[in-house]
Amino acid sequence: MKKRDIVTFEEAVDYLNDTPRFTSKHSLEETRAHLHALGDPDGGLCVIHVAGTNGKGSVCAYLRSILEAAGKSVCVFTSPHLVDIRERFVIRGQMVSREKFLEAFLRVYESLDWEALEGGGGYHPTFFEYLFFMAMLLFSEAGTDYCILETGLGGRLDATNAVGGKKLCVITRIGLDHVEYLGDTVAQIAVEKAGILRAGVPCVYADEGEAGPVLLRRGKEIGAKLYPVSKRDYKFLEFKNKSIDFCLFSRYYGYISLCLHTSARYQVENASLAVRAAEVLLGRSAAPGQIREGVGACRWAGRMEEILPDVYVDGAHNGDGIRAFLETVRADGVAGRRLLLFGVVSDKDYAHMAELITASGLFAKIAAVRLKTGRSVSGRQLASVLGNRADSTIYDSAVEGFLSLRGEQLSGDRIYAAGSLYLVGEIKEFLEHDQF
Repeated sequence: MKKRDIVTFEEAVDYLNDTPRFTSKHSLEETRAHLHALGDPDGGLCVIHVAGTNGKGSVCAYLRSILEAAGKSVCVFTSPHLVDIRERFVIRGQMVSREKFLEAFLRVYESLDWEALEGGGGYHPTFFEYLFFMAMLLFSEAGTDYCILETGLGGRLDATNAVGGKKLCVITRIGLDHVEYLGDTVAQIAVEKAGILRAGVPCVYADEGEAGPVLLRRGKEIGAKLYPVSKRDYKFLEFKNKSIDFCLFSRYYGYISLCLHTSARYQVENASLAVRAAEVLLGRSAAPGQIREGVGACRWAGRMEEILPDVYVDGAHNGDGIRAFLETVRADGVAGRRLLLFGVVSDKDYAHMAELITASGLFAKIAAVRLKTGRSVSGRQLASVLGNRADSTIYDSAVEGFLSLRGEQLSGDRIYAAGSLYLVGEIKEFLEHDQF
């Protein structure tokens, strides 16, 4: 590996996008060691660590919004991004500038042992590890009250688990995903997610299915107090066209009424986790009015987001995500047809996802598309899992499939795009650069 002369934001992004070709994941000890070599930038941060299978990004977004409504300053590290890599680094509600991004990139770059690397040895972070180091450098200088970190994969061995100073952990709903790395049962995966827990650090978690007892047991073993959130804690009041009213039983004020500005039913659980997390952090100072304001103000891109009239994108990217997506679609009240843009990556159980979609009977037409990423499922594979149905067509690109569906869309019809956040990103990027 040869050191490059990198001087622009674009060159830094190109370098990062190249890193998967020549790196592999490192141990947590190696990650901690390099964090120390960078000067322990995490040392002064008040970290809220978020893990889980589905809903991590949404919980981060709702929690940030609630904390900001309570007058707190927040920085957030999430993944993946949809269009701009800087979406992963948000400080006081704003993406970092290109200049700050490049500065953090170069600080990590110059910290590497290039003599060893050029000799065929040495340590080089993976794509995600590199971004995590950049986040710690950026956030250490931001001076915010809280730092929210979303895990990348799993929990126990995730790079973000190298941080010290955790104030709170949050574990969202756990399901079957990345089974080749985390285990092939929900209980096994829960053990990996529970690896973010720390003695004396409280944890708010989704108390559902097999995962709840595993998390509770681990919390008791290490002395971490756990705060469960389940369907018993909230109740739906009214589903409107583009909003949801519900009540949540709070720790201090009994039931409080809340309104989500989304049609995604699954966000009720995610918002409830975020509210409980804010209550654990702030106590009674998290007033009902601030909670309502924060929940109501939150918008999370790519999660049942209406990007054009009657065109919705959703980041459903595994079996549980597709089930939650279909639950929302089933209750959408659409008078016309539903048309689906479907694209997925090969390391997901895409056959099961396709089975759920076709068995639902919700879509008059399915446009299955190949994504730009090298991890995309091929057109032949998509045709196979969709059963070569007459109502499905394979397209070479997301944009081609999208334009085809738009050409067929009649008044009263609704287009949905789901299956991967890569798909969501490609459609949003297309719309940002093309007038439609």
